[in-house]
Amino acid sequence: MFLCGRRAVMRILLTGFEPFGADTSNASEQTLKLLPRSLGEHQILTGILPVSFGRSARVLDELISGNAPEAVVLLGEAGGRTQINLERFAVNQMSARIADNDGAQPAGERIEPDGPIRREATMAVPSELMVSEDAGRFVCNRIAYHAYGLPIPAQFIHVPAVRPHRQRALIGAETDAGAPVSSELSVVQLAASLTKYLQDICFHHGPRR
Repeated sequence: MFLCGRRAVMRILLTGFEPFGADTSNASEQTLKLLPRSLGEHQILTGILPVSFGRSARVLDELISGNAPEAVVLLGEAGGRTQINLERFAVNQMSARIADNDGAQPAGERIEPDGPIRREATMAVPSELMVSEDAGRFVCNRIAYHAYGLPIPAQFIHVPAVRPHRQRALIGAETDAGAPVSSELSVVQLAASLTKYLQDICFHHGPRR
């Protein structure tokens, strides 16, 4: 059993993405299903975001409005990663190798016409997880850019695009050139590492300074 520190009870919103492209599975959604719904007295609230440039931010805002969390952790999959990566930055640009699930395929447009070039994650939590400084330009980057501008601490995390029965993911180049690659990690291992990260949030919750 994972117990959090003796702090005020927290509500952490944890999101994943639906499948997209030619894949019928998304490792972020599958990992989400294995994560705990509480850590001691702290609540883990969950939701699934659409792989949509146009709708994902609106759905996230609705989840935040309906759940009033103190922190937000967003999961997405990256077919070019072999380890879990905390995404430090998100950039104000959308570019898609393939169309999103609504058929949109932007080619370099800005997410917010008057927004900053990039935003930094606002969750300041010591962690052993690897840090990435490039979240790509697909919907993962789009939602991270939005989340990093919200008034509550937020962290986007890329997990490897692992598949059931060691199947190979069909996506990946949305984030990394040369993808997809194979990861030796399983969804169970991803869930165990992310449970530890959620535990760390309970101890060290606070905005990045």
